[in-house]
Amino acid sequence: MKRWISVLLVLGMLSACALAEVPKFGIQEYPKVDGSTAMLPLSYALMMASTGVSEEEAKLAITHHKTTDSFYSLIDGDADILIVGNPASDVFDYAAEKNVELEMKPIGVDALVFLISDLNPVEDVSHEQIVGIYTGEIANWKELGGDDLPILAYQRNATAGSQVMMENVVMKGAEMTDAPSEFRPGDMGDLVDVVASYRNSADAIGYSVYYYVTEMYVKQGIKLLSVNGVAPSNETIASREYPYTQPNYAVVRKDEPRNSPARRLFDFLTTEEGKAFLTAHNYVPAA
Repeated sequence: MKRWISVLLVLGMLSACALAEVPKFGIQEYPKVDGSTAMLPLSYALMMASTGVSEEEAKLAITHHKTTDSFYSLIDGDADILIVGNPASDVFDYAAEKNVELEMKPIGVDALVFLISDLNPVEDVSHEQIVGIYTGEIANWKELGGDDLPILAYQRNATAGSQVMMENVVMKGAEMTDAPSEFRPGDMGDLVDVVASYRNSADAIGYSVYYYVTEMYVKQGIKLLSVNGVAPSNETIASREYPYTQPNYAVVRKDEPRNSPARRLFDFLTTEEGKAFLTAHNYVPAA
């Protein structure tokens, strides 16, 4: 017991040291932060640590317009800094049209995970099987060792961060089936709900971001598939043993002034103290 108390005290001291390094701002000078849905808890925590506001106040002050749209906000000057995953490639064409250069630095790592009903007997799939499901080559769960049921494969809309991740780290050029609109929920939470709602028939599959489904929108009735024998976890994501990982970034315009609040927050997130801050809030920091 004494040993555990000592460990907790040390962890508390380390956490306090990390938090003490967060740049301090008044509420009025705090930068306009935007980004991905899964990065919202980090945005709230940063504002709370920087300004001293409550969690309720932070939630009222900060809105993330999702991955791709947040980049447009930054390019148009409606946001000062992003905490975000990779956007749709059109964003960079738009930035070039507007003569805006972006500065992106990796601050963390997240993963794309595949979720199914917890009544589905399938536990593990290979990379080739995942690709086969979403190209339409594999259409029945019995081909994966499951029951004789058709696979209902849900996707996201084209600009969603998880869809961009799916295209980049899983499909890698393989063409996905053209899913009808009812198989493309507009929100990550909607996708999780849809998969969970098929619990009695256990035939749906979808994908989301690991942090979102394990920390932000935990839903009964679903489970995460392992891929190539590796289950997603903070440890396997950090080691990249789990195959479908992608950096999260801090992003500012390259012309952001050197000592501005946005620049100072950007710089903090790429330090060792910034990594400790991410870890304290259960994100996987960049190596």
